[in-house]
Amino acid sequence: MHIRLGHSPDPDDAFMYWALTTDLLDTRGFEFEQVLADIETLNQWARAARLEVTAISLAAYPFVQEDYALLPHGASVGSGYGPVLVAREPLSLDDLRGTEIVVPGRMTTSFLVLRLVLGDIVYRELGFEQIPDEVASGRAEAGLLIHEGQLTFSEYGLVKVLDLGEWWLLETGLPLPLGVNVARRDVQRSGDLSAVLAEAIACGLDNRSEALEYALQFGRGIDAAIADRFVAMYVNELTRDYGGEGRAAVAELLRRGEELGAFPAPVRVDWVE
Repeated sequence: MHIRLGHSPDPDDAFMYWALTTDLLDTRGFEFEQVLADIETLNQWARAARLEVTAISLAAYPFVQEDYALLPHGASVGSGYGPVLVAREPLSLDDLRGTEIVVPGRMTTSFLVLRLVLGDIVYRELGFEQIPDEVASGRAEAGLLIHEGQLTFSEYGLVKVLDLGEWWLLETGLPLPLGVNVARRDVQRSGDLSAVLAEAIACGLDNRSEALEYALQFGRGIDAAIADRFVAMYVNELTRDYGGEGRAAVAELLRRGEELGAFPAPVRVDWVE
């Protein structure tokens, strides 16, 4: 069975699925085609149910819940860290209210959490890789950074104003689930498919040096040390399986988003078992 697997062209996602490019796994009759696109594109594709399996922002799940169910693994979860809001100089939360903020997409989890912090915000969407320069140049006062920008913003002379993962931990006591993997509801043998993908993630974690070497191809020019650090942040035991804490974090974030009025319909959290 042919499975199109969508994920971002980032070191952490590449690390998770390195094993699919090897002969280390029994794929149980599934043939995988890895489809690479930025997370906001994947969010939009999921609204059209384009791929059988895909990474999406957790904040996008309520928009696609009729077509997809959550896989119990593959999540990017920050424990006390996450997307960062940056500026050229220190700003207070009050300073940010009414200030235009460039964001990597309205359907990203980072945007949802920023709304939970600040309420209504003035924002402009921009490709995530363009945001640091947009702020450094003065074309924007503040920017919301995801992916490796969380680690490299100081190279642009920027300062961290707020870490959303840190805020979330202090607010809830829970880790912050950012990206999730989902499987289309019409895919046959979804349990077997989930098992193969879980084994791929475990294989990467158990063969870290080989998986990391492969993942470095997707680093967009960042050095190996930054890529290594970024992978360690977002491919961990919670990626292997959410566990009770991870599932509680998913439920709480979606509950708060629903309370905020961020979603088009009540949220139904379903897991592929």
